Amino acid sequence: MLDTLTISTQRTSAPRLPGIDFAQLDFGKTFADHMLVVDYHDGQWQEPHIVPYGDMSVSPANSAIHYGQSIFEGMKAYKNHDGEVALFRPLDNFHRFNASARRMCMPELPEEVFMQGLLQLIRLDSGWVPTDAGSALYIRPFMFATDAMLGVRPSESYRFMVITCPVGLYYAKPLRVRFEETYVRSAEGGAGAAKNAGNYGAAMYPTKLGQQEGYNQLIWTDASEHKYVEESGTMNALFIIDGHLVTPALSSSILDGITRRSVLQLARDWGMPVEERKVSAIEILDAQRNGTLQEAFGVGTAATIATIAVIGYQGHDYELPTPPADAFSRRATAALAAIRNGEAPDTHGWMVRV
Repeated sequence: MLDTLTISTQRTSAPRLPGIDFAQLDFGKTFADHMLVVDYHDGQWQEPHIVPYGDMSVSPANSAIHYGQSIFEGMKAYKNHDGEVALFRPLDNFHRFNASARRMCMPELPEEVFMQGLLQLIRLDSGWVPTDAGSALYIRPFMFATDAMLGVRPSESYRFMVITCPVGLYYAKPLRVRFEETYVRSAEGGAGAAKNAGNYGAAMYPTKLGQQEGYNQLIWTDASEHKYVEESGTMNALFIIDGHLVTPALSSSILDGITRRSVLQLARDWGMPVEERKVSAIEILDAQRNGTLQEAFGVGTAATIATIAVIGYQGHDYELPTPPADAFSRRATAALAAIRNGEAPDTHGWMVRV
């Protein structure tokens, strides 16, 4: 993709890359040397800038802090065996970002600003893209309101930024989860389909309660009956039941995951029946009892594909079978890795070279 936008760049005078130990990375704590910054005011986006990563100042009356106009994306860059860096499905993230902006009454970002800003930033910090298996450069585009005013109304000014951090595996072992039947992540008609900050803040307390009980994450259920599966933690939930890939259908309370889309496409490519529909906790547990639940896993940008080993329900734990070497989740994990590192053909055009 050719550069069509001139972005002023201020390189850091104190690069930190030489001192980074890529073998010892805590997810989301080590940040690359530069960041992209673009402000919105007077009804239009201003000139983008790439500057050294660092703190910024905001007003105590910042309306994002008080009223929650804040959205973000999660995406990754990978380095193939030839040392070339590429992004995984960035246009999908761009379109979802703008969908979140519309839902949160925020200005949409021009594609040129998003894509060119992203590409030029990653190109500048390409040395930060790790090469170990399971690792990547995690990319966090985000936007927040910047009005300094205490008033419940959409802000008139905003800031869009992109920061990046090298990461390894998010989950090192299969997960213990339980169905959540008291708290909800989102309700139909709410903002669950948007990646807005408030969704994640509201999920922290029930997640903490689950972790105190020995679970890694929750399986969220619907707000009205607490009967149907929504998501698993911060991931989409997928199940292999009697040879069919089953996942909750998208709605206004379920995020349209990019990894979810990719895994469903792989399943269809391989001729596996795919069912996007309502799936209840009882159906999952009945399948576990009768032996037709072959796999359960979560999918998302951070975790990619995370196997579920135990599901808790109403005080009882149900163990799931260990996926064999030829299990769908293992094949999908390997297929995505092969596409990202250039070992397999990118037949769907998912990779965008930096």
